Amino acid sequence: MLTVKNLTKVFGGFTAVSSVDFSVEKGEILGLIGPNGSGKSTIFNMLSGVHFPTTGSINFNNQELSGLFPHVICNMGIGRTFQIPRPFKRLSILENAALAGYFGNNQKISKSKAWSHAEEALELVGLKDIANDDVATLGAAGLKKLELAKALATKPNLLLADESLGGLDHSEMEQAAQMLKNIRDELDITIIWVEHIMGVLMKVVDRVMVLDSGQKIAEGSPIEITQNKKVIEVYLGSDADEISEAAKGKG
Repeated sequence: MLTVKNLTKVFGGFTAVSSVDFSVEKGEILGLIGPNGSGKSTIFNMLSGVHFPTTGSINFNNQELSGLFPHVICNMGIGRTFQIPRPFKRLSILENAALAGYFGNNQKISKSKAWSHAEEALELVGLKDIANDDVATLGAAGLKKLELAKALATKPNLLLADESLGGLDHSEMEQAAQMLKNIRDELDITIIWVEHIMGVLMKVVDRVMVLDSGQKIAEGSPIEITQNKKVIEVYLGSDADEISEAAKGKG
């Protein structure tokens, strides 16, 4: 579904991402991990059109994305969540999701259709019963769910999930991770998931890619990554054994 070759982004004299290659198969959940500043968000920004690559190719369903703007990429079937939810505070929960439904469609769409897409997305994330409530009633977990619903309302084929567990307690983290898995299974949506909560991520993803200082340093199954000496050295550290046990419990 997605093939990335020689992806590089330079800001001034700083190389944020350097010659990264990877691919994603349809229906897969790929975990993208690494230390802060390793280039994860920059890659997401290039995949979603926020930044143009300095060099390299991003091929999505046999179409080149490099140089396209975010709304065009969204129209082509790539949805994205953000680390920090920023909903429209004067709109209801449903209206926030419906607005995304309008935006994500590459054709004229009726109000009833946008509302239908929004309601379907809210049901998937568990917010349908409070759809008409104000956004201000949502806590951290609810805002993360709304962020996910907005992305789903655009009807993506590929979802870029950016730190969906941040600010959640352990129970909420487990629920959110299972929600991503259910979304993949029920909607046949392919997912790339950036996350720092390794013990939860490793239970869900099919494959993991690791970045450090803008370069890909490892790629493989969750078990392979948790036992990779270089990944342990630069990222997992003393938690590697515990994370490896979580990876063994995948599925």
